[in-house]
Amino acid sequence: MGVSVSATQKPRCLQFVVAGVIVAATLVVYWQVRDHEFVFFDDPKYVTENAYVQNGLTFEGVKWAFTTKHAHNWHPLTWLSLMLDCEFSDEWAGSCHTTNLLFHVTNTLLLFYFLKLATGSLWPAAFASALFALHPLHAESVAWVAERKDVLSTFFWLLTMLVYVPYARRPALSRYAPVLILFALGLMAKPMVVTLPFALLLLDYWPLRRFELIPASKAAGGKHKRRVKDNKAQKQTFVRLVAEKVPLFALSAASCIVTLWVQQGIRVPAHALRIENRVSNAMVSYVVYLYKMVWPARLAAFYPYTKTWPLWQAAGAGLLLLAVTVLMIWWGRKRGYTLVGWLWYLGTLVPVIGLVQVGLQSHADRYTYVPLIGIFIVIAWGAADIIGNSSYRKVAAAVSAVVILAALAVCTWIQAGYWHNNIALYEHALKVTANNHVAHNNLGVVLRNQGKTAEALEHFKAAVKIFPMYTDAVVNLAAGLVDEGRPEEAIFYCENFLQKARGSCQLHNNYANALKNVGRTDEAVKQYYKALEFDKNAWQVHGNLGILLENLGKYDEALKHYRASFKVNPNHPDIRKGLERLQERQRQSSQKTESGN
Repeated sequence: MGVSVSATQKPRCLQFVVAGVIVAATLVVYWQVRDHEFVFFDDPKYVTENAYVQNGLTFEGVKWAFTTKHAHNWHPLTWLSLMLDCEFSDEWAGSCHTTNLLFHVTNTLLLFYFLKLATGSLWPAAFASALFALHPLHAESVAWVAERKDVLSTFFWLLTMLVYVPYARRPALSRYAPVLILFALGLMAKPMVVTLPFALLLLDYWPLRRFELIPASKAAGGKHKRRVKDNKAQKQTFVRLVAEKVPLFALSAASCIVTLWVQQGIRVPAHALRIENRVSNAMVSYVVYLYKMVWPARLAAFYPYTKTWPLWQAAGAGLLLLAVTVLMIWWGRKRGYTLVGWLWYLGTLVPVIGLVQVGLQSHADRYTYVPLIGIFIVIAWGAADIIGNSSYRKVAAAVSAVVILAALAVCTWIQAGYWHNNIALYEHALKVTANNHVAHNNLGVVLRNQGKTAEALEHFKAAVKIFPMYTDAVVNLAAGLVDEGRPEEAIFYCENFLQKARGSCQLHNNYANALKNVGRTDEAVKQYYKALEFDKNAWQVHGNLGILLENLGKYDEALKHYRASFKVNPNHPDIRKGLERLQERQRQSSQKTESGN
């Protein structure tokens, strides 16, 4: 006698099978990242040159994670997660990449489960989640270790949405607390999560339908009275839903304040980039992301900023966005997912769309990791509405979905492959973009590390020619020129830059190195101290200053800087030997003093 399966068990089994297929496809596409190297694009700040992270999970490291402004972000949970990778594995690159992949897989499952739980629709939820898992625009967030903050913050974002569903259906303080806690954790992974309270308001409209009113037929009085009551009830409902999120908005506001504070020095000032340029770039970027979602070609790790867009492009982008918004609002009266998905896309991109310009990029693939969820929802549920109950349409849709996802998977596999190492990443970026000063600079760093300093200098000079005020390129050009025995040229580039712009820790450090090489030691000491004003924990600067002061016979000052350097990075042989040498000298001096007495 066979064992029967109940009607409720079949959908549940099917749900697990579908989730398993999506996970398997994602792992096949991204499994390669486990063998990827670190890239010279924020990875040094996050891991390869970060002694706190490399030392694993320590008390000093935890304290640093919650208090540092390093990398111009306050995201302590991101630092802690990277420390855990280094704590439990000596293969840092493989461990960090694997963790990114596991977070992406988990995020895919969380999105699938949320959409299925909130809507009850299996296939649209599966298609939207598969698009999220396999789209090439998301390769950057997964294959780039420094974007741990992206996948980690999205993990808490999606968990917050999941626990919000039971709260929305049966509001209670005990159900609200997990929402608040998970949201706070998300903010501590990446400040882009600040838009989540607004996203929850959208979810209240669809699919949770918390805006729905008492049917008009049950309202007392005539049509006019019913309409007045409906409008009043709608306003009251909206105010209530906003009010319950006040604690979430307060956390968002606090996160914005902290972010503006830690990003001082890297935000482009208003006088350097006019508001009309920012708005134009924002409008064009919104459209560019949609275009790349449909046709994900010529993707790069960095897209140079276009300071002035042609008027027709900016105006055309703005009109297109306005037209789509009107259309989505009109459709949204009967199909709530269109309005919610579109406003989700527009709203969650606001922190990174460039109205407050941070960095030198015009746009970035990683910024679409959460925003495109809204567009994927519109596509998935829109397709379901078009298909309806037609058997022929269902078959055609299934075949089309498989073809689309397979094509995206191939593109993502190729795009993730470019992140295998620095050479592949930056040579590809230079092929698909123009005037890419960041790609030139970073490729130059890689070549210099390989001992190809002459080739590296050409790329550094190309970067400086494209963007003379690019601090990193001037820093690296100065370092390369010192390596080549050309300190006078290095001094020229540093002084020329400092006449027009604010310096940095590394710039003043390399300027000091060049000054030392030409015998201008007093000036070199001043520049080392100037570098420490930017970063008091810069162990390289402390080490360089210690060596110079020791050579000048200022042993007590040198010992102080050796100790400061050793505290941050105890593994550097020159620093350790210098510290031991001066400590021994100090000990011998003490013994002589005692014997003399």
